[in-house]
Amino acid sequence: MAELLALPGIGPARATTLKAALALGERHLLAELKRGDCLDAPSRAGELMTRWLRGASRERFGVLFLDNRHRVIAQEVLFEGSIDSATVHPRIVVQRAMQLNAAAVVLGHNHPSGIAEPSNADRAVTACIKQALGLVDVRLLDHFVVGDGPAVSMAARGWV
Repeated sequence: MAELLALPGIGPARATTLKAALALGERHLLAELKRGDCLDAPSRAGELMTRWLRGASRERFGVLFLDNRHRVIAQEVLFEGSIDSATVHPRIVVQRAMQLNAAAVVLGHNHPSGIAEPSNADRAVTACIKQALGLVDVRLLDHFVVGDGPAVSMAARGWV
């Protein structure tokens, strides 16, 4: 709110109105993904991850849990970290997938720096999660890294 009030011509009433409008816009973008929606194309999953995770000031690691027809069961941020890292535990991802009876998952996390290039650590945690999910017959479809531009698909690069 302080950032808005610092702008010329913006008083408390207008700042409150703008903040409410931004919150409604964010809800509208996220409202496109509902339980039962089918992710029928990898590009759609990337767009949804971008809308969901971009703009966060700290790193967030989110998961889309899907049924066997790639319909959304749930969308959850499982881990949140600092400006340049988040500790991700494959066990928690597997545990939540089992609780939701998911057949597949799509992973995503943001890079607050705006640079969406996956790091070696990103690739390593993806491999660990894929292996852990495989033990319980849950497929890892993709892992998106979200920055300022389009999300980077690790599956498209052959890393999933």
